[in-house]
Amino acid sequence: MTDDEVMELALAEARAALATGDVPVGAVMLDGQGRVLATGRNERELYQDPTAHAEVVAIRRAAEAIGDWHLDDTTLVVTLEPCVLCAGAILAARIPRLIFGAWDEKAGAVGSQHDLVRDRRLPHRVEVTTGVRGVEAAELLREFFEQRR
Repeated sequence: MTDDEVMELALAEARAALATGDVPVGAVMLDGQGRVLATGRNERELYQDPTAHAEVVAIRRAAEAIGDWHLDDTTLVVTLEPCVLCAGAILAARIPRLIFGAWDEKAGAVGSQHDLVRDRRLPHRVEVTTGVRGVEAAELLREFFEQRR
């Protein structure tokens, strides 16, 4: 699957988050051969869980699927630049590759406000690809917040 095709799966997860009133962010975890291991979407409103970010949900499901929290042969694809919580989870799981769509200028921790996943002071760094279907992901978020105002 191409990055674009996997991002379509993440966007579908993001759209599904709308049904529960959650911010439309979706994530997909791929194994080393590029097969889907797990998916996730924001579920904070659904479960009243402040840690139920799309990335964390997908990481938890991927770890469960393989029976190991070491996700060192995986790729995380997410519609929005991860926040500090999610960047920390990416590092803790030792995920080597991250692909994201839209930048998060307010809370992004992969280049916008911070760059935790490439911080040379930390023992693990992540290869990052940005902007994959970013306009589409940003538009989905813009529409969501516009309707809430």
